[in-house]
Amino acid sequence: MLSIREIVRQAMSDGYLTVTAENQLRQLLRTKFECSDLNAFMSLQQAVMDGQVRQESRQGNG
Repeated sequence: MLSIREIVRQAMSDGYLTVTAENQLRQLLRTKFECSDLNAFMSLQQAVMDGQVRQESRQGNG
């Protein structure tokens, strides 16, 4: 499984966070992680709030 930082890096690069990546983040955030992982996750949250990254789970289906 990828690290939190790797998932964040990919989402920021793509401008898109997949449902699969969201689920991986949830799993990883339940485990012990480094401070840099938490910082990366907070950066991703900010990018989502700023509209720089879209979430697949928030996309309408019609």
